[in-house]
Amino acid sequence: MPRDRLALRAPRVFEDVTEERRHRQESLVIAFRLFGRFGFEEGIAGHITARDPEHIDHFWVNPYGMPFKHIRVSDLVLVNSAGEVVHGRHDINEAAFAIHSQIHAARPEVVAAAHSHSLHGKALSALGEKLEPITQDVCAFYEDHGLYEEYNGLVDDTEEGRRIARALGDHKAVILSNHGLLTVGRSVEAAAWWFVTMERSCQAQLLAKAAGKVVHIDHETAAATCRDIGGDDFAWVNFQPLRDQIVRDETDLFD
Repeated sequence: MPRDRLALRAPRVFEDVTEERRHRQESLVIAFRLFGRFGFEEGIAGHITARDPEHIDHFWVNPYGMPFKHIRVSDLVLVNSAGEVVHGRHDINEAAFAIHSQIHAARPEVVAAAHSHSLHGKALSALGEKLEPITQDVCAFYEDHGLYEEYNGLVDDTEEGRRIARALGDHKAVILSNHGLLTVGRSVEAAAWWFVTMERSCQAQLLAKAAGKVVHIDHETAAATCRDIGGDDFAWVNFQPLRDQIVRDETDLFD
């Protein structure tokens, strides 16, 4: 069979804003369920946001204190640029607004941002190190992630959010010292996938360096690999098998 006749999944292009909003909401809920399955939440900590396709200074976010594994489309909350809930029946995490509002404001091309206190992300963040080019997968972040070297306690004001946004810069991710990981993408799927694979890359680096001396991939090869696997379309494709698992296993997502 010629390759041009084989099925290949690709991101949808939406002409109707209502359909696009619903797609982002569904993808957001799938991402939460996935994070819950992987154990990325820590009590009330952790949030993923998706910019509204119509009201672009608004974003959808998880309700405060609701387990990731329980979140449905009807539970999502829409917040405006002032931090006011304009749709939904729940309050939100103050840190979610302080951080994500500034990320979305600084990066108009970013549709989604993900932050949580995953175990290996926290561990690496305590070392004040960035990810090193030691595996093929981590090359997606080669010269494409930042390090926020301060820890100023709970993020409860937008000025701290602006500092985090500056540390992120134009990258796809940032390590927040003594805190955890944050990733962004031009789709919900991309932001979520970058978080999943970044957390695993942190785990691989911690394991490898604990075991012995690591072998680094050279600059040219790491940069070339990043060009191959570091784009948001590649992240979107990687997210699809995880999406399929959640949709098949959990039938209460889309009420």
